[in-house]
Amino acid sequence: MFWRCSRQVYGHDAKARERGMTPGERLLFHQEHSDPVMAELHGWMEAQFAERKAEPNSGLGKAIKYLLRHWRPLTLFLRVAGAPLDNNLVERALKRAVLHRKNALFYRTLNGASVGDLFMSLIHTCQLCSANSFDYLTELQRHARELAASPAEWMPWNYRRQLDGVESG
Repeated sequence: MFWRCSRQVYGHDAKARERGMTPGERLLFHQEHSDPVMAELHGWMEAQFAERKAEPNSGLGKAIKYLLRHWRPLTLFLRVAGAPLDNNLVERALKRAVLHRKNALFYRTLNGASVGDLFMSLIHTCQLCSANSFDYLTELQRHARELAASPAEWMPWNYRRQLDGVESG
């Protein structure tokens, strides 16, 4: 039941994106199409306990209790324009920080840790700017003189402009 409802709601959100809806239009679209699906899920979850189909301490019961306990925040996308369906963006960012912290255990020196922090920060900034981090770091090596002369011009979000100027000049 949960997966079917989830699939439907995410399908509605994909349609809203495809149609280029504004946050307000998306909210109305979800209220029309996703609210009945979410109401059905809510009813099903309550029925599992009422009809004693799920034990509260079982894996399913714990998952249902969690969803019921957090229902208002989990359905915010049905009440607030622009509210995301999930927090995957934040979780991906946190995952990167946790992975770096785990890898940092293997730095042998304080300087090595500083260098590792610098590169992780650069790589993450490249990803946020939709720049290929390997290409970016390679181009920094190739254009070390130009980089030293004007470091601000060689940031991940604008280094392509610099490359275009260097190659055409």
